[in-house]
Amino acid sequence: MAHQHQPIDIHAHYYPEPFIDLIKNEGTKFGAEFSLTDGKPTMKIQNLVTGPLGPKFIDLDARLQAMDEQGVKVHVLSLSQPMVYWAGKALSQKLSETFNDALARAHEKHPQRLFGLAMLPMNEPELAIKEAGRAARLPGVRGVYLSTVINDRDLSNEAFFPVYERIDALNLPIFLHPVNVIGRERLAQFYLTNLLGNPFESAIAAAHLIFGGVLDRFPNLVVCLPHAGGAFPYLVGRLNRGWEKRPELKKLKHAPIEYLRRFYYDTIGYAEQPLAYLKKLVGADRVMMGSDYCFPIAYERPVEIVTSHPEWSAEEKAAILEGNARRLLRL
Repeated sequence: MAHQHQPIDIHAHYYPEPFIDLIKNEGTKFGAEFSLTDGKPTMKIQNLVTGPLGPKFIDLDARLQAMDEQGVKVHVLSLSQPMVYWAGKALSQKLSETFNDALARAHEKHPQRLFGLAMLPMNEPELAIKEAGRAARLPGVRGVYLSTVINDRDLSNEAFFPVYERIDALNLPIFLHPVNVIGRERLAQFYLTNLLGNPFESAIAAAHLIFGGVLDRFPNLVVCLPHAGGAFPYLVGRLNRGWEKRPELKKLKHAPIEYLRRFYYDTIGYAEQPLAYLKKLVGADRVMMGSDYCFPIAYERPVEIVTSHPEWSAEEKAAILEGNARRLLRL
């Protein structure tokens, strides 16, 4: 079935060489430690270890070969941890520009296959506004990528509202991804920082965007939650109940459950039952194929996760594989 489609992977991570080099050469004054493991770069920043990063993360030819093997037509490239907010004012701007320029170069080399989600130095909102405007004009950039929390500030923090205003005016969707997860000490064992921490982060970010008035203030802003929405889709009824019962939550324009479709979600839920629930809850037009390329727990066969789903119609599968992403990202 996959050959009829042109599947678009909206959750595919990329670490361009110039970005890695910049961390290596200038990150040390902000505590970044850089090393090579079997020739593969590894970065340690605060308590985050990223790597060893193999060629599939860095080299575009290796990526395209992997995409061909998976039957994936398009990657929408994004950064993952450590992002840039740890790096102070000048370096976070430089890291963002370097990454975004690399996105543009990747797109120019492979204009049908590679698009990008821009990094912004959100730790410095006025610089983020500037970089959003610059990045939006770069070839292939189709959205922006933010962490679920910016250092110690949540996404409901009013300091970020001018950035949202700019992103909204540029008509770019926001894609979220966790970096530093909550409750890290209790999640230190068993890989739980990723297995549980990441999906909890999506729920926290969604709640902040809803209750913090961000989605009310910017009615056209579109946000994509990673990891099939994490815990948020399952807990939205509980958030709703809080809104019904707690006076301090009443200032919302709508019930929390009515914000479900302000978000898009990827297919990285790892079991057909939660994906069936997600589609039923938010509609097939709000779900897009993702793989988490190419971290250890990423889907190896992201297309088949969609095409083999027993409860989805051919029309729904086509929308999830490519139609929704094509529309949202203007591909």
